[in-house]
Amino acid sequence: MTENLGLNEKDESSMQSGKEGGFFGELVKVIIQAGLIALVVRTLLFQPFNIPSGSMIPTLDIGDFLFVSKYAYGYSNHSLPFSPPLFNGRILFSPPKRGDVVVFKLPSDGQTDYIKRVIGLPGDTIQVKQARLYINGQLVPREPMAPVKAQDFFGRVRDVPTYKETLPGGVSHTIIQLEGDNGVYDNTGVYKVPPGNYFMMGDNRDNSTDSRVPPGGTSGGVGYVPAEDLVGRAEVIFFSVKQGYPAWAFWEWPWSVRWNRLFTLVR
Repeated sequence: MTENLGLNEKDESSMQSGKEGGFFGELVKVIIQAGLIALVVRTLLFQPFNIPSGSMIPTLDIGDFLFVSKYAYGYSNHSLPFSPPLFNGRILFSPPKRGDVVVFKLPSDGQTDYIKRVIGLPGDTIQVKQARLYINGQLVPREPMAPVKAQDFFGRVRDVPTYKETLPGGVSHTIIQLEGDNGVYDNTGVYKVPPGNYFMMGDNRDNSTDSRVPPGGTSGGVGYVPAEDLVGRAEVIFFSVKQGYPAWAFWEWPWSVRWNRLFTLVR
């Protein structure tokens, strides 16, 4: 004998429909909450970036994926997706230090992401003479290191001159000189960094369009970078694939991933 629970077919159908509606409603809420959490993390804490060019070799290589701390220098319009013009300047501003590796918006368009190293602070004078860096008239020391392999302008992978450069304040990092000491950007005039601006250079000194190149024209130079164009500080490489391999091709990871670069700090 079956018990009569007082439900007819229409009631059962309504309950089933209600369950389905409740499930999809909960699913939508979870998706919205996850999206809001991701937006908050991306805006206030960390944002992932990938490296598409070789201007920061050997510190960063093509195919590196890294986390950038958004809170390191405070927040500007560029901290938000699509850089909405909600306010001017920065809030909770903490100035970058000389030697920081920084993601910033190209000042000439306010949209393109660049990554370089902070070389000059507001008020500094910067000059390059025969590939040697001078800051405030003082020669920045560099020490020869074992050559590293890098791709030259003809697409050949070869050993290139490599140095450890030590900036005022003590930050040491590795630079390469694809064209020795007489590359296109290895002899410059004197740059005077304006207040509220920074002078950026790539570690791949002969293959970096940076603050040595004025903005505008066909060169697509950077020029001085205002504080409000800073996005964040590069912190750690969390993934890296060899050039020519797509990151999403997981079946190729055993030989395409640069395992030795994973979870290395950016310095």
